[in-house]
Amino acid sequence: MLTLNYQNQSVKIDGGELIGYKVSGHEYIHQKGSAGWRNSDTEMFPIIGPTAAAGFQVQTPRDIAVQDQHGLLRELDYELLSKTETSATYRKTYKAGAPVTNSKYPEKSNKKFLFFTYDFEFRKHFEISENGLEITFIVSGERDMPFMLGYHPAFKIYTNSPIIVAHSKEISLAEILSAGSRALEVPDCQEILLKDLKELHIRTEGFGHFMLWTEVSNMLCIEPISFYPYSVAQSNLHEGFRYLKDSDEVFRVFLDPQLKELS
Repeated sequence: MLTLNYQNQSVKIDGGELIGYKVSGHEYIHQKGSAGWRNSDTEMFPIIGPTAAAGFQVQTPRDIAVQDQHGLLRELDYELLSKTETSATYRKTYKAGAPVTNSKYPEKSNKKFLFFTYDFEFRKHFEISENGLEITFIVSGERDMPFMLGYHPAFKIYTNSPIIVAHSKEISLAEILSAGSRALEVPDCQEILLKDLKELHIRTEGFGHFMLWTEVSNMLCIEPISFYPYSVAQSNLHEGFRYLKDSDEVFRVFLDPQLKELS
C-alpha cells in the first residue's frame, strides 16, 4: 500500500486502487468491507456496461471481442511506474488477442477467458496539491483503436439525505436508488457537487457524462463515463465506441474537497 501526503490531505492507494482520501481527518472514499460494494474504485475499459445478453461479445472493426461487464482492464494488475511524496503513476498493458482470466467465471459468466482485438497501454496517475486530488488516465494504442472509458469511484455517505447537484439541479439518493443496477444517467455533464456531511466538487475532462449508482444508503458511486451503455441494446454496444485519435488520449478527474459543513 502507498500513501501520498500534502498538508492536511492524505491518499491511500493499494495496487493502483484508490482506497482512501482524507482531508482534515474526513474520509471521502467508501471503505472496503462496508456494505455496498467490495471495491473503492476501478475503471471500465475498453467497454462500459453489461454484455451477457449479447453472449459476452462486442463487435470491433477488427472482429469480435469477448468482454464481460465493464471490460477486461479490471482483470489486469497495475504496475507501479513512479512515486513521490505527492504523486504516483501506475500502468497496465495488454497484447491483442491475449486471453485474460475472467474472475466472474463460472458464478456470473460462462466465459472463462476474455480478450480484446487491439494492443493498449493504460496509465493512471494520482497527484495531490492545494487544489485537491487529481486522477489522470492516459490511453495509448494505435490510431483508430475503439474504446470506451469509465471511472468508477465510490464515495462514503454519512447523512441520510445527501444531495447531488448537476446542471444546477438537485438529485436525491432516492432517485439514484430507484434507477437500480442500470445507474442514473447524467448526460452532457462535466462537474458534479456532492453535498453530504462535507462537500466534494468532482470535475472532469474528456469523459463528457456521468452515471450515478448505489444500492445502499452509505455509499454512492459518481462515475464519469464516455458513453452511457443503457442507451442501446447490448448487441449494439459498439455504437458507443470512441476511436483513438492520437497515440495518447488523456482523461482527468479532479476531486476538490469543500470543507463547509451542511446546516
